[in-house]
Amino acid sequence: MFATAKPKVNPHEIPQDLFTAINELKQELNAVILAHYYQEADIQDIADYLGDSLGLSQQAANTDAEVIVFAGVHFMAETAKILNPNKLVLLPDLEAGCSLADSCPPKEFKAFKEAHQDHIVISYINCSAEIKALSDIICTSSNAVKIVNQIPQEQPIIFAPDRNLGRYVSEQTGRDLVMWEGSCIVHETFSEKRIVELKVEHPTAEIIAHPECEPPVLRHADFIGSTTALLNYSQNSPKNKFIVATEPGIIHQMEKAAPNKLFIPAPGIDDNCACNECPYMRLNTLEKLYLAMKNKTPEITMAEDIRIAALKPIQRMLEMS
Repeated sequence: MFATAKPKVNPHEIPQDLFTAINELKQELNAVILAHYYQEADIQDIADYLGDSLGLSQQAANTDAEVIVFAGVHFMAETAKILNPNKLVLLPDLEAGCSLADSCPPKEFKAFKEAHQDHIVISYINCSAEIKALSDIICTSSNAVKIVNQIPQEQPIIFAPDRNLGRYVSEQTGRDLVMWEGSCIVHETFSEKRIVELKVEHPTAEIIAHPECEPPVLRHADFIGSTTALLNYSQNSPKNKFIVATEPGIIHQMEKAAPNKLFIPAPGIDDNCACNECPYMRLNTLEKLYLAMKNKTPEITMAEDIRIAALKPIQRMLEMS
């Protein structure tokens, strides 16, 4: 699916003012930089568009740029390529994968689908192009409930690959979903015990959580929503303290939007690791982004039959959103 070339970070190739150098390359290439909220702060600050999976998909579908630089993980860059087959799509680091996407191997999922032939497949966008090609509709955490609510009650549904998002959607819609048992390493490592301890320490704080979190964490949440929904809620809430149960990259935007409020990253189970940070998202750096643009590699490529098959469920999502 990916080109084999990987940018080599040579200190002598890196200009001192990376922001200026990247902006110059952007003009030269007619490029757009799309970045997810979970990227490091510098990448967020230089991005042309910053968003969650739904917003990034919509921007990728509508951009006039000739080059799309995707500061995120590979399934996001794949989605941009699916929507823009004739454009150059670059990913700063090819190793920026996704534990959730990896938890749903295409061969096994195809057999799972064949065992439920009367079901339609709604897949969370956090999956590979091959899984998208096996799906009927793609969804994001922003629109999953809305999309499931549009499916006739008599139509059985497979929901993949995230069991926690699937469980949340099932509760919100009252639908009995057949779920693939995948999960995200970041959202499944938050500690309920330590979140409760934080709440005792900060009794006026609201707990806000992404629906990919495990049920024990969601039970304590004052608000559950997509990354963008969490950002908007924290701005609009009259409260001034928040315990944030999602990847802490979003806190950079929360603090910019509401500098007088306190945002506390929800702790993981292990005191000695930054388990609430996505190790894949954090592989991208400003230096690698610059080199990807300078060298026009690594480029995202895929077989055309996979791209066409994956395009249809993405288009259905955009129509239904």
